[in-house]
Parts: sequence; structure tokens; C-alpha cells
Amino acid sequence: MSAYLVTVNTNKERSFYLAWQDHAKRGWYPVGRLDANAARDRFSFCYTKGAEHAQSELGFQPLYEFPDLNQKYESSELFPTFKNRIMTPGRRDFQNYLKLLDLEGLDPDPLEILAIDGGYRATDSYEVFPKISPDSLGCFTTRFFLHGWRHTNPAAQERLLALVAGESLYVTVELTNPATTTAVQIQSKDYHMLGWAPRYLVHDLVTAMAGSPSQLLAKIVRFNPIPAPSKQRVLIELSAKLPSNRVPMDGEEFQEIGDSSSSHIKSSFKRMELDALSAQIVASPDA
Repeated sequence: MSAYLVTVNTNKERSFYLAWQDHAKRGWYPVGRLDANAARDRFSFCYTKGAEHAQSELGFQPLYEFPDLNQKYESSELFPTFKNRIMTPGRRDFQNYLKLLDLEGLDPDPLEILAIDGGYRATDSYEVFPKISPDSLGCFTTRFFLHGWRHTNPAAQERLLALVAGESLYVTVELTNPATTTAVQIQSKDYHMLGWAPRYLVHDLVTAMAGSPSQLLAKIVRFNPIPAPSKQRVLIELSAKLPSNRVPMDGEEFQEIGDSSSSHIKSSFKRMELDALSAQIVASPDA
């Protein structure tokens, strides 16, 4: 059993971001943050400045449960907006669902389920992702389902069918992605481009690759064949190390509305930094 799974039954403070997708431009915006204490009896939700940007640029509207962008909401129970995105143990297919997430036979914290699953629902435009929590050395491990594999070439999709648990992967920077310009590709060891890491990880992964490339490792956890949902086809575990002076997810779009802390970096500077780091990685002879 991996070190990642050993922790699923030990509750700890967790933070998540709620992302909203604009259907017209297909862009994703972090619009809110959920915080939970270790005892799971105090939850809070606030909007982030990503919501302000999405509202002014694309007409984003607050959720019904959280109607005021400037208010912080608190509860002794997990808010329905998030609770309804987690399958309940009473469902007949619950154990099979845990199997898709590599949590079979465990009694995981519902928030750990949400951290891997993302709470995707076909009926709305939201997804949930966990805040990266590095240790004292800047190291972190995260799990996610491979993105965009249906948009790869036929040879890559055939290679995807042969993936096995434990198989090591390459993680590379892409500078010409038509949707986001900079993206992080996931490749097999025989150089098939299988798909992409989630957009919310791109800046921190590029930072990790530039600073400690040898410590960025990725592997297959599970391949879930049909009839598993396509968004849950390939589960990946990725470990990386951030520089000691780096705070993950510190862009302005992640900042709570009303927080004027200077520690957050303006989006324009984050873009410039990302471009510079990406160029550095691509130019490196070890890339």
C-alpha cells in the first residue's frame, strides 16, 4: 500500500478550491475555497478573486447556496454544494466506485474521495480540486485522473489500453497548447503522449520541474476500462518538490475576496513567471 493511501483514514485539515468552467471559451476559473477542520465539524466557504474575474469577464453568477461574493459562510456540516458531489456508502455501486479511485476495502474520509474524484457532475459547470499541501521540505504527492486522453492520436489511445498499475510515466512541458498555451503533458516511457495534468497543477508542476526535476515522479495507479466513466479512465499519482520559498497555488485568482495580502502574486506576473520557467525547462539539456 502506498504512503498516499496510508493517510486516508487519518483526518487532517483540508482545503479545496471550487472551479467553474465557461462553456463558451472552455476556460476554468477557481471561484471559491472550502476549508475543513480535522474534526470535520467546522466548514467554511468563501469566494476567491477568480470569481470576480469570471463575473466581470464572463458573467459568472454566485451559487444559490452562496449568494454573496463578499460573505464567508460557515457550517458544522459539509455544505450541500460539496456533499452532493460525493457518492454515499448506501449506494449499491459504492464499493465499485471506491475501486475506481483505488480506495477499495478502505473506509476513506469523504473529503479524500472528493480530492481524487473531483466531484464532477454532468449537470453543471463545476469541479473541485484539493489545495496542494507540501511538507516541511516542499515535497507533495497528489492523485488525479488523466485529462484530455480522448483528444490524443489513435496510437496513443491504443497505448493507453495497455497501461498497468505501477507503470512509470514522463512529465513534460508543452508550450504550444491551443487551449492554454502552457500545459503539462503525461507521456508513457515509450514516448506516447497520453494526455495532460489538470490545469490547476500546471504552474506548480512547472516550478517543481525547474527547481528539482529529478524529484518529479509520476506513475499509473489504476486503469479503469469501460464501463467506467471516461473521466475516470486513468488514475495517476504524482510526487514533486517545490522550492523552499514557494507557496503553492498563490496566484491572485486563489486569493480570498477582501484579502489584500501582498504574498499573492498578480495574474500577469504569474503568467510571465510561468513562461520564463517553461522556457528554462525546454532549453535545459536535461529536459
